[in-house]
Amino acid sequence: MLELIMNDILGTPSILVGLFALIGLLLQRKSSADVVSGTLKTVMGFIIIGAGAAVLIGALDIFSKMFDHAFNVQGVIPNNEAIVAAAQSDFGTSTALIMVFGMVVNVLLARFTPFKYIFLTGHHTLFMACLLAVTLSVGGLNGFPLILVGSILLGVCMVMFPALLQPYVRKITGSDDFAIGHFGTIGYFVSATVGKWFGNKEKTTEQIKVPKSLGFLRDTSVAVSLTMTMFFVIVALFAGQNYIETELSGGSNFIVFSFIQAITFAAGVYIILAGVRMLIAEIVPAFKGIADKVAPNTKPALDCPTIFPFAPNAVIIGFLFSFLAGLLSMFILPVLGLKVIVPGLVPHFFTGAAAGVFGNATGGRRGAMLGSFANGLIISFLPAILLVFLGDVGFEGTTFGDSDFGVVGLFILSVMKLLGLS
Repeated sequence: MLELIMNDILGTPSILVGLFALIGLLLQRKSSADVVSGTLKTVMGFIIIGAGAAVLIGALDIFSKMFDHAFNVQGVIPNNEAIVAAAQSDFGTSTALIMVFGMVVNVLLARFTPFKYIFLTGHHTLFMACLLAVTLSVGGLNGFPLILVGSILLGVCMVMFPALLQPYVRKITGSDDFAIGHFGTIGYFVSATVGKWFGNKEKTTEQIKVPKSLGFLRDTSVAVSLTMTMFFVIVALFAGQNYIETELSGGSNFIVFSFIQAITFAAGVYIILAGVRMLIAEIVPAFKGIADKVAPNTKPALDCPTIFPFAPNAVIIGFLFSFLAGLLSMFILPVLGLKVIVPGLVPHFFTGAAAGVFGNATGGRRGAMLGSFANGLIISFLPAILLVFLGDVGFEGTTFGDSDFGVVGLFILSVMKLLGLS
């Protein structure tokens, strides 16, 4: 039963969010037609986002292979899914228990404290639960104390991080209907701060004037397609025709194959944005039922792509500048005695894009560029530092990617060292 609840219900983000929508609609005594429609559309919206992400990640995986071969890069690519999978044999039970009880702590904190947020990004809840299980274990805890401390810390993270970003989310969306529940918060907060210090919010990315002859670039899908086509073709030329046609394309012409992958990437972005629009349209009204009955005045904390439609140009700029910072970090990290962190396209796209939106909200174009560049440095250096500690438990080959995992992990290990527990 525990395996069913953890793996098939709480471990499936679309079902988890759908359950919240179902409960919210039932608490509002909606008609059966509204309950069925609202619940299914909420689940569908999340699945659409996942489908878009799968399409996008497939194209990025091809790009990463081309990039690695072209430039002979050897290093560690941070991947949350990979390290969670690697940790399950030793930390699976503690991860599951921390996740379940951490969600309970989240609801209690939302009910009885000023931090009125319920974290609905299920896969990130799982990732943070795993990080807490691993770092607390390395720090010297085990058994009941590990579960208790881990659950409390997870619940605190699930309300504090959305609260930290909410003033900026209100700027971005023009409303206070939802929050961002994604553990790249520190990167987004730094991006917004950098934008505030060094940017000019009067000149936003969305005001970029495009000549009439280039008016088609105002279409986000077209702009993404052209940008990624340039990236793919350039890297393909460095990787070489022989490698691509024998190892990746199955004999198809390497330029044509690269072009198709670039358009596939753009299609993934389009699908994600469509899913986001459907999800927000259903989850926000449904969530009102839970907020009114269980935890009044709370807000749903949703995944980072929910803010992409508010500044599509900033999404592309953020991704590009975050990735640029990741490339530069590859040359700096070995000088400091740290392992090379190969810039993964997936974390740099999702967190870089979100950082661009936050930077744009406070500092316009310059804020989007500088803020997302700062995010790229953060998600390059923090995983490298965390890797030093996680190597002690046999995770040398991979590490957690997004900024909050590095901050929380290093904070826990530092505190436990000061307390003499590790």
